[in-house]
Amino acid sequence: MHDWAAPIIAAALFAFLSPGMVFQMPGKNRPFEFMSMKTNVASIFVHTVIYGLLLILLLVVLNIHLYV
Repeated sequence: MHDWAAPIIAAALFAFLSPGMVFQMPGKNRPFEFMSMKTNVASIFVHTVIYGLLLILLLVVLNIHLYV
């Protein structure tokens, strides 16, 4: 059996946490912007850190598995 949790969770988090796609933190004009479709270096760094922490939390700490 193959464990599909890692690629599914990673792809979903990547899509959701792309800066400017759903939200951007920090934004260009405000600390938190929705659907801005713009990005900057600070928001890329913040989203990368959040992505990594959530991925570690879900895959390593909570040990989520999905067998299909």
